[in-house]
Amino acid sequence: MAGVDVPDIVIGRLPIYLRALTHLSESGQEFTSSQELGQILGIGSAQIRKDLSHFGEFGKQGTGYEVSYLRDQISKILHVDRDWSMALVGFGDLGQAIAHYGGFATKGFHIKAIFDNDPEHVGSIVNDITVKHVDELEICIRSQNIRMAIIAVPASAAQHVADTLIKANVRAILNYAPITLNVPKSVHVQYIDPVAHLQKMTYYLA
Repeated sequence: MAGVDVPDIVIGRLPIYLRALTHLSESGQEFTSSQELGQILGIGSAQIRKDLSHFGEFGKQGTGYEVSYLRDQISKILHVDRDWSMALVGFGDLGQAIAHYGGFATKGFHIKAIFDNDPEHVGSIVNDITVKHVDELEICIRSQNIRMAIIAVPASAAQHVADTLIKANVRAILNYAPITLNVPKSVHVQYIDPVAHLQKMTYYLA
């Protein structure tokens, strides 16, 4: 369904559209328009129509978009109409917060394996998952056919962890470590660096 030449920035807006459509659907709204979505999201209606046109024609003249249909189609495009298993590497303060966060599971992302190298953390149990030593990472991830992972380790260890994950056939990484990872083109990385975002915001507070 998705074209090979769809810009990454367009893919990045699809989850935003999906979130708005899910909210509209849950409120009982049956139809919407690019104008209404634009007002909700602060995105131009023409941009929304252009983004969606990469994947087909979803609207109807005079009625706009059927909310539930467009929501389901974007879910399929993003492959979030199914459940995904994930590994979490790092069980310090940040890793523990991530492990206990319930928002992933409600959207179909389930942490199935947790790893750390600290003897105080290895053997801990969270949500019926036993934290294993990072030395077991490759074997465990391969045996469970996990293709997504979250890195929540110090920057000094992040590249080594990423390399091991890639050897285990992980192809999507959510990286909380404040470092840019060196990965093959076949591996997609998203970065979450709260400090960098805070530093960006302080520019506007001067």
